Amino acid sequence: MKIATWNINSVRLRIQLVTKFLKEHDIDVLCLQETKTQNEQFPIQAITKAGWPYIAIRGEKSYNGVAILSRLPLTDISHQNWTGRTDCRHISAVVKGLTLHNFYIPAGGDEPDIDKNPKFIHKLKFITEMTKHFSQQQPSRSILVGDLNIAPLAEDVWSTRQLRNTVSHTAIERKNLLALVEQGGWTDSVRAHFGPKEVLFSWWSYRARDWLASNRGRRLDHIWGSRDLASKVEA
Repeated sequence: MKIATWNINSVRLRIQLVTKFLKEHDIDVLCLQETKTQNEQFPIQAITKAGWPYIAIRGEKSYNGVAILSRLPLTDISHQNWTGRTDCRHISAVVKGLTLHNFYIPAGGDEPDIDKNPKFIHKLKFITEMTKHFSQQQPSRSILVGDLNIAPLAEDVWSTRQLRNTVSHTAIERKNLLALVEQGGWTDSVRAHFGPKEVLFSWWSYRARDWLASNRGRRLDHIWGSRDLASKVEA
């Protein structure tokens, strides 16, 4: 089974890109984040017409939102609210005997200061709550994917020195995400495949004049597997 993850930043705005991707790539499941649309406005018809009949969605107007698109049947569709909020940042389903979690962790705003930036506090609380949850309910036959908005290793950014005080690569975010992996019973499947020293990015700023040439990226999007799947996951 092949799984892909994509922060789509408005599924309605980019539905043609989504259906093109589904038709051109040999995958079984696509997880989307930042769908930014209410459930009743999700473009289900376009996706089913592309040959993807199984869809799990959890959305809200203009913000957040997550979805799982699948060629294979989805069962036990569920979600959890985090940090006492109802914003749509998590959805899960069982596909082919595996529990699949799709997350969109808060970006955290621009300033990494817990005294000045409530968005940064929200992000840290979100990760802490995830760590507590999965440490108490250790995952088995599970996959976790999504836009986690943190690049935990030096090899996950174009310059760890220049980004060390930038939200997504601060010391506390990196420490907390690695603690989530370790205490939560996960394996970073991408790192396990490519090794710790391979420079890997999944995101580049759209503000860059020539993002491909400058290649100033970060690995903010992740695919993890529970430890019982560590030897079975391939990238």
